[in-house]
Amino acid sequence: MSGGVDSAVVAALLKEQGYNVIGVTLVLWKDEAEEEKRWQDRSCCKVGLARHVAKQLDIPHHTIDAQKEFRSEVIDDFCDTYLLGQTPNPCVRCNALIKFKGLLDVTRKLGCDFLATGHYARIAKQENSETTSPSYTLQTGVDGKKDQSYFLYRLNQEQLAGTLFPLGEMNKEDVYKKASALGLPYEDILESQEVCFVNQKTYQDFLTENRPEAVSPGAIVMAGEVVGTHKGVAFHTVGQRRGLDVALGERVYVSRIDPVKNEVTVGYADSLLQRKLTADKIVWGGVGIPAVPIRVQAKIRYRSVPKDATLFEANDHSLRLLFDEPERGITPGQSVVLYQGDSVIGGGIIRAESG
Repeated sequence: MSGGVDSAVVAALLKEQGYNVIGVTLVLWKDEAEEEKRWQDRSCCKVGLARHVAKQLDIPHHTIDAQKEFRSEVIDDFCDTYLLGQTPNPCVRCNALIKFKGLLDVTRKLGCDFLATGHYARIAKQENSETTSPSYTLQTGVDGKKDQSYFLYRLNQEQLAGTLFPLGEMNKEDVYKKASALGLPYEDILESQEVCFVNQKTYQDFLTENRPEAVSPGAIVMAGEVVGTHKGVAFHTVGQRRGLDVALGERVYVSRIDPVKNEVTVGYADSLLQRKLTADKIVWGGVGIPAVPIRVQAKIRYRSVPKDATLFEANDHSLRLLFDEPERGITPGQSVVLYQGDSVIGGGIIRAESG
């Protein structure tokens, strides 16, 4: 129970269906001197509201302090990735390494059969004639606007086998109706933002506080010519337009970041267009490594629409992809997630191209 509307509704639905429900909230991040997160903040774990809902539903509630693990696995990686001139995706990492790993451990300790969350996704179970164990495939939620499969693609078979996504078949409007029937103050609760620990500040401020070495001025270049100065490569991301302080008579965008040279390259809009993509740190879905070449639909960011592409290299360590049409702003450090229809077949971390 994160303290949001979705997980509250999940708890209510499962109790109505006859499950013995126990509420658990992970304490992931707490700013210095912060005793309790406000209900209206945009963090993803609001203990006070989760506790309130659990009391309203008459179910036990536990809080688990995971701040140490969250800092080492998520926050440190977030900062270090920016220092490498890449753009991290902390929610993807948090889901696989903190939330689902940690909560499944808690599930076992409490003697429960399943972990249920408020994510908008589905899990398909396939019986295998060649093995005694079934396989599990992550699928998109039926509400396309709320589908969260992109953030969940790194869940492994054990995690998928022990998880329920009751909202996967629901639309957000139906969830709000259920929340209203519960008397939950859902209209006052803001949607969680992606980077929960960068709540009341910019990520640049957060980096400056947590990695002072990120402040390292260098050159902004275009076509080999110096056109400006940056504060540090960590404060820029591919596709960025604002905050460059470069006046060239036409909009320019960050097209490449070189942490070794401490250099940021900018160009016009067409410099962001690419068809090829390489990724590593791969996770494959329940069907395993696909035989290539195969046709897929690929997402390079959460809010993007899946685009048609050909997967022409796939192994345990990397994948290579060719989009039918050029994609704008393929960003090293972000995730690429591969779909066939509703099913997630795999994904990985986009790698910076050399040269």
